[in-house]
Amino acid sequence: MAWQRGATAGIRARGALALLALALYAPGSQSRALEWYSAVVGIEYVDPQTNLTVRSLSESGRFGDNSPKEDAQGLVGVPLAPGGDPEGCAPGTRFLVPTPGGQGPAPWVALVARGGCTFKDKALAAARRNASAVVVYNEERYGNLTASMSHAGTGSIVVIMVSYLKGREILDVVQKGIPVKVTIGIGTRHVQEFISGQSVVFVAIAFIAMMIISLAWLIFYYIQRFLYTGSQFGSQSHRKETKKVIGQLLLHTVKHGEKGIDVDAENCAVCIENFKVKDVIRILPCKHIFHRICIDPWLLDHRTCPMCKLDVIKALGYWGAEPEDVQELPTPESTPGSISPGNVSVASQEEGRSSGSGSNLPSSSTNESGPQCPTTFKEDAGENTALLEAGRSDPQRGGPIS
Repeated sequence: MAWQRGATAGIRARGALALLALALYAPGSQSRALEWYSAVVGIEYVDPQTNLTVRSLSESGRFGDNSPKEDAQGLVGVPLAPGGDPEGCAPGTRFLVPTPGGQGPAPWVALVARGGCTFKDKALAAARRNASAVVVYNEERYGNLTASMSHAGTGSIVVIMVSYLKGREILDVVQKGIPVKVTIGIGTRHVQEFISGQSVVFVAIAFIAMMIISLAWLIFYYIQRFLYTGSQFGSQSHRKETKKVIGQLLLHTVKHGEKGIDVDAENCAVCIENFKVKDVIRILPCKHIFHRICIDPWLLDHRTCPMCKLDVIKALGYWGAEPEDVQELPTPESTPGSISPGNVSVASQEEGRSSGSGSNLPSSSTNESGPQCPTTFKEDAGENTALLEAGRSDPQRGGPIS
């Protein structure tokens, strides 16, 4: 019983896992991975007051989603649009690129602020002026953070974003007319997992279904357990009552040479062994006989005669039928395993203890050994009483019967 419940629980657990896996790997429910690269930004310029070269290098940038992941360098240029617009959105935006004295045109990098237009517009405006890269610095409200940029259609120009603080640091130096050289390198690769909304719905439905199945199984299991426990208690009390009734059936001890039992020919239908002298046998209302140690456990479980299927307990007037209401039982034909009470001396369960004082027994002791039997057994009971009286008058034939 326990192993069956364990196997059922294992099957249900595997089914729930399969349902969850189906939800996770269903078409359209796959999670999306966002891959992006950080950028190493280097700054180099000569301080005019100290005539010292100032250098800094930090992994503070982030490549755009559509940008080539490659190195770039050049002098920093800022927009010269009307009104000093630092965003560089206008198609004809011009850029101021401070250069060291005596040097000709050199690769340059556009430095623009976020906002005002799309990242694509900023990149294209700088590309028209032959910029090798575009550095976009974030808005002030984001502090030291960067964000992803989508700018499809900008070609091979490198586009990165730096924080607001980093962008203002470079811009302040350039606005003073100091040439600033910026180098851009590839930093660390980052992968960020995103689960789609459809996948979340599938997982939620699978989880709810699994919980409902588990709850239903638990309710079913405890109901079955409660019913099984109740039936066990009822069965125990039922067996106690049945055992009491079985104890009231007639007992007889087989003696050597007595009439009615052929020791060598007759046998017990339960154990298929011949009756032997001194065997204690039980006589059922249907007149079939069996070993007591064989028939008592059988009657506890089945209540019926193994040979004719008579309900022995009901025949004695128990479980819904009073003794006087029991129907008349048919007398079966003689079989090798049957015995007539008229040919057998009936003995009580205390035969060994009362063998020397049997003459004091009342003539009705046979009838008191169990409840009243059907009317067809009244004549048999009279014959048993006559045999008892004959035994008292002739002690040499086996002594009194108790």
